[in-house]
Amino acid sequence: MSTLTERAYAKLNLALHVRGRRPDGRHNIETIFSFCEDGDELTAEVPSDSRFELHVFGQSASDLGPENLVADAWTEIKRAAGLDRGALFTLDKRLPVASGLGGGSADAAAALRLLTRLWDVDPGIAEGVAPGLGADVPACLLSQACRGEGVGDVLQPIDLGVGGTPVLLVNPRVPVSTGEVFAAWDKVDRGPLGNWRDGRNDLEAPAIRLAPEIANVLEWLRGRPGATFVRMSGSGATCFAMFDSRTARDATASACPAHWWHLATRLR
Repeated sequence: MSTLTERAYAKLNLALHVRGRRPDGRHNIETIFSFCEDGDELTAEVPSDSRFELHVFGQSASDLGPENLVADAWTEIKRAAGLDRGALFTLDKRLPVASGLGGGSADAAAALRLLTRLWDVDPGIAEGVAPGLGADVPACLLSQACRGEGVGDVLQPIDLGVGGTPVLLVNPRVPVSTGEVFAAWDKVDRGPLGNWRDGRNDLEAPAIRLAPEIANVLEWLRGRPGATFVRMSGSGATCFAMFDSRTARDATASACPAHWWHLATRLR
């Protein structure tokens, strides 16, 4: 059996403007996002039969619930491709769960990319399946910097000019529910998204009300030497800082409080 591996890249919202609640209960947003070079890692091989297996290990493995988008991705792409084939997955779960990094969606996207290659199916099938798996899955399938509108699924690739920038992700190990954060948003439209550096994350304030430790992480990162841009990603609780040098990033990583999760990486 051939074995292939895909990285499930961590997704960072550099800006996230919530423009209003839709009749279906979801929200229209305008966002600029990029991806890190690191994230979860997913390996797959095709067995001789049609069974599905998913083995999970890694520092965040115990935080995963019984449902996983990798299984949904396998189910939907084989249905769309008209195939009855199995897949054996191994997931190294490195990113925190419910952390604003698109981890579950990135895992699903990695599964779609793997099965496209292993089963030799048209990549357009994966693109057609992705939106039904979640609003972030189409973006994670691309895994490149984009502007997102609608519920985050109307995508326009852009060149941000920040590839290779050293970045540190920090999470206070407090999971937050995306649904609860959106529900706590004050429903005030603070205007459209222009330059992402001058933008904001409208979910930061409601996330902090639900998990006050996020404010401590942001304040700590803003005070670090060499930090050039600090923000919370997605609905939290992960925050990130971009740095002017790898040395400054690594010094901050070394000083990170032991009870916080952190990952030193670079933007793709």
